Amino acid sequence: MMPWVESFSRALQHTSLSWAVAGGYPWIWPACETLHFIGMMLLVGIVGILDLRMLGVAPQIVPGPLERLIPWAIGGFVVNLITGFLFFVGDPFQYIHNTVFWLKLLFIVLAGVNALAFYVTGISRRVDALGPNEAAPASAKFIAATSLVLWIGVIYWGRMLPFLGGAF
Repeated sequence: MMPWVESFSRALQHTSLSWAVAGGYPWIWPACETLHFIGMMLLVGIVGILDLRMLGVAPQIVPGPLERLIPWAIGGFVVNLITGFLFFVGDPFQYIHNTVFWLKLLFIVLAGVNALAFYVTGISRRVDALGPNEAAPASAKFIAATSLVLWIGVIYWGRMLPFLGGAF
């Protein structure tokens, strides 16, 4: 473990926010859980539908209008980022020594790099231009399949946090 992670975690653990999330206000944790699931539904629901369309599911759907939902997916990610940070603040040491936590973060970063590749390489513009029943290019299919695997991995590792690694 890098020393700065331990120091940062120790500093966080001694804040009033940590006290509040960890049980000072018993409604905070379940409220964050609820918001975290809503954020994940927005993110993975919207991205997942677009990914499945690129993979050939429901080819009659035009991808362009689906792309206009991406700001809602980003909003879901922001909600997850905030609530995830609050979970971490509540008890950082149950996370930093848990391999599953680091795997979840790795999958999130890789999913972000994958999404960035989709937009930076111009593949997104090619997908936007698709009409009904037109197949996505192979590069879009690869990115879509990778996206689905990574987001399912994020959900899996997040769900396994209480069960693997002995942190909770």
